Amino acid sequence: MNTPGGVRKGITAEQRDDIVKKSEGFVEFSKFSIQLFKDVVLGNKDYVNLILNGPYALTLHSMGLVDANNKVNFYDGKVRVVDTNGKELFKYSPAEYTEFVEERVEPWSYLKFPFLKKVGWKGFIDGQDSGVYHATPLSRLNASDGMATPIAQQEFDFMYKTLGGKPVHSTLAMHWARLVELVYSAEHCLELAMDPEITGTELRAPLPNKPNEGVGIVEAQRGTLTHHYVTDEKGIVKKANLIVGTTNNHAAICMSIKKAAEGLIKKNTEITEGTLNMIEMAFRAYDPCFSCATHSLPGRMKMELIIRDAEGKMIRSARRN
Repeated sequence: MNTPGGVRKGITAEQRDDIVKKSEGFVEFSKFSIQLFKDVVLGNKDYVNLILNGPYALTLHSMGLVDANNKVNFYDGKVRVVDTNGKELFKYSPAEYTEFVEERVEPWSYLKFPFLKKVGWKGFIDGQDSGVYHATPLSRLNASDGMATPIAQQEFDFMYKTLGGKPVHSTLAMHWARLVELVYSAEHCLELAMDPEITGTELRAPLPNKPNEGVGIVEAQRGTLTHHYVTDEKGIVKKANLIVGTTNNHAAICMSIKKAAEGLIKKNTEITEGTLNMIEMAFRAYDPCFSCATHSLPGRMKMELIIRDAEGKMIRSARRN
């Protein structure tokens, strides 16, 4: 169980051996999963064409947490942001996040729209001049110089070679990036379990006498998580600001849905169940948590598509109940 400054109870040698055994299984499962992807998805030319040439791409800056060697890291290090060509724009520590990320509001949404403060808000546009960024599994790989474990590094290199080089801006490639990260997570879990220090007895770090303010940044499947808390002298939270994965990607998600709809629907296009499913694919790629958040699986979520003319008059609609 966690406690401020560390954990209440350590891991015994027997427990460590059990974790090692399970972690070896995780590595094998991750290798199986990525091979299945190669066989089923990469083995289908239509799928590959959809990834590379379909209406699922946004050219945006990429954000991700990296270690001292600019390798992907989930729990420690600095946030690195690269531009649409893969060149580093910024690198900052958690306490500095307000210097680099700013949030804006729009009257039609309760959720904020973060953007790169030093670039500025230019609207819902993509390209090198846009202040919008991605914070996804794919953007973590784009923002890094590689993976910190050997098998994951091999898969990292293969992905970028197959997709034409780094960075990649295809929305559907986020699923592939998740698999590369799955391999890394399994390998790193095994590394940690085999580290002799994991059974150490130093369980807590010293805490300051008076809590005051803290910022922490970690990575989740759906993107970069920033938590900022200010407390009084008793440790009671007075102020909190959270910029989580879906919030980071809010502008990009809206843009991806619009671009998918524009690419799939032309004049006299018949809107079918398949059309709605393919538009839904644009935002499902960002977050595996959406199924739980919306209480519906892909293809079963209530959805309405409205097409309007240049004057805003509705000319067609489709609904999935």
